[in-house]
Amino acid sequence: MDDQHTPAIFVADAPGLDFLNSVATPVDVPVDWIGDGEGLLSWLEQAGLLPATAVAIVRDRATPGELDVVAAQARHLREWFRGFVDERRGRPLTADDLAHLKPLNRLLERDESFNQIVARDHDGHVHLELQASRHWRGPESLLQPIGTALARLVCEEDFTHIKACEGHSCTLMFADRTRRRSRRWCSMAVCGNRAKQAAHRSRLRL
Repeated sequence: MDDQHTPAIFVADAPGLDFLNSVATPVDVPVDWIGDGEGLLSWLEQAGLLPATAVAIVRDRATPGELDVVAAQARHLREWFRGFVDERRGRPLTADDLAHLKPLNRLLERDESFNQIVARDHDGHVHLELQASRHWRGPESLLQPIGTALARLVCEEDFTHIKACEGHSCTLMFADRTRRRSRRWCSMAVCGNRAKQAAHRSRLRL
């Protein structure tokens, strides 16, 4: 399967969890959407974390192999944060968890974000708004929007409602925003349907 041209999966209802879901097995073959530098650029753009203008800037400034190095750093960050979430999902975070977030805080320290006043058109009326932006000085800056998404997950999401899909061999996680917190599957159309079919086959065998 060509990771570069397979649309990434965004079912988590939280960008930080979508980042963890950037490696998955949507059918039978594992797909890593950030397996190399170009994959990382594509995934960030699909996730809405990287403007198209920034893609061109970073690609132009990268030396051969530099994007692949940053993609490897992103994969390392992903697996470290997966461990953090796996150990804590299902319960609220506490102050004691802060000590385990030092790698993320070190990444956030390197951010070069800033605010700008921009004009926005809303139904024909132009308003001035404050917009967050970022300097894209090189490939390593690609890690910053990821770091921000992870930090927002930690600070804004109730970890009690973070779940892992119950589908057989599915590795996807999501934030359960249903009214009764009854969501079980990454997608009813995929894992939910497979579970129904498996249950149906099991009943036929009885």
